[in-house]
Amino acid sequence: MPTFSPVVELSPELQIARLDLVQLFGRNAPLHVDLGCGDGSFICEMAQQLSNSNFLGIERLTKRVEKVRRKAEKIENVRVLRADTLFAVRDLLPENSVDAFYLLFPDPWPKRRHQQRRIFTCDFLDAIARALQLNGVFHIATDQLDYFHQIERQSSAHLQFQVVPASPDESVLPLTRFEGKFRDQGAPIYRLTLRKTSPVT
Repeated sequence: MPTFSPVVELSPELQIARLDLVQLFGRNAPLHVDLGCGDGSFICEMAQQLSNSNFLGIERLTKRVEKVRRKAEKIENVRVLRADTLFAVRDLLPENSVDAFYLLFPDPWPKRRHQQRRIFTCDFLDAIARALQLNGVFHIATDQLDYFHQIERQSSAHLQFQVVPASPDESVLPLTRFEGKFRDQGAPIYRLTLRKTSPVT
């Protein structure tokens, strides 16, 4: 049995302090962050493929965090944090600490009156830019075309990011549960990769 717990417990001190990533993982290694990691299928498979990197899943729903915990019990380079995504990225992740972010099939809030609840906003992208290392990447996927257009517009206008061509590596990323379902339904998948090309001033 492992000597670590994959679940990061937010103590009162962590509410006002950045995560100590070396202490959290027991080593210094490139950090990948899965935003809204769901049942953990994606992050656990990635962590096993890239054992020299650390993987942090962020998920606000307790039942999903428990699913990730069970899947990650024997995977030493996975941790999961139960927290609001924007709060975690903006207030808990150290600046310039993340090599890669993944935002895969975020809640699209398709009804017009609900679209202000979408996670992808200018403030969110600012927070990603602060936490991401220079030349770090942000992988995004959605099945909602109108949401994809919104993401494209906001990304293209952001000073710290450039859209980069899809790499062959993206085609072999593990499937999330949602992507598997959408593919079975024949739904198109829209992808965007951003690279941080200038520091935050």
